[in-house]
Amino acid sequence: MGKFKKIFYSQKVAPYVFVLPFILSLIIFWAYPLISGIVMSFQEINFGNRTFIGLANYAKLAKDKFFAIAVGNSVEYMLLTLLLMIPIPLLLAVLMESRITKAKGVWKVIMYIPALTSVVISGMLFRMMFSESAGSQMNQLMLFLGRTPIAWLKEKWTAWIALLLLCMWRWTGVNMLYFVSGLKAIDGSIYESADIDGANAWQKFWYLTLPLIKPTTIYVVTISVYAGLSMFLESFMLWNGNSSPKNIGLTIVGYLYKRGIEKNDLGYACAVGMVLMVIALAINVIQLIATGTFKKED
Repeated sequence: MGKFKKIFYSQKVAPYVFVLPFILSLIIFWAYPLISGIVMSFQEINFGNRTFIGLANYAKLAKDKFFAIAVGNSVEYMLLTLLLMIPIPLLLAVLMESRITKAKGVWKVIMYIPALTSVVISGMLFRMMFSESAGSQMNQLMLFLGRTPIAWLKEKWTAWIALLLLCMWRWTGVNMLYFVSGLKAIDGSIYESADIDGANAWQKFWYLTLPLIKPTTIYVVTISVYAGLSMFLESFMLWNGNSSPKNIGLTIVGYLYKRGIEKNDLGYACAVGMVLMVIALAINVIQLIATGTFKKED
């Protein structure tokens, strides 16, 4: 017993003991599933029977029109969410940290509450709000404006309004708090110097706030790229299933679920997942290189 105690109290062994839970979690919940997914993407799996088929799944993906639709929808959704979920939360964060805003803590709580709501509940609420019935909230608004009720979730541009509003409702507060944290890290004396030099609010925002909050912006963009490409449950709940009119709500993860779970084609689903991973990595690496994140500091 004394020997084991001496080992665990050793300054050389103790660090490894502390990091062991992280290493085990990384191996069990990340490395093993990743390696298994890569291997399975080269196999045909039927009720537990595995057959190595080489690149057949990937060759099939290249000709799969539904996969092409899913990739197009996911990339489009990602780009639209980036256009909405970066500038709007940033401006709200700047406003939140300005002197004109009172009861800042209350507003931060109000903005963050939607993120605590289950995606399932949120999707059901928005499905009812955007229902094609005349009694739905959005069609009531259309009637108030003198327009006729429309089938919101049956046409792409109206359905995507619902999808993007759902995304903004849930995640604007979260991104805003990321930016608030970044703004708090900026030394206030920099703005005081700018005031002395006669800089106006726009000049301080453009020449000081944006460059100084760049690390936070890169982080938010990175997680937003992944979140946009991996979106599934929002679409699933909005259309009450994995089927939408003309596949307007079909995403890469939705197609992975359709092939892997609904059609029990796990090998093909793993190939879909590998392509998703490559797309997400490629986009993030490109944006990290473009923003100079990989450059060595002088």
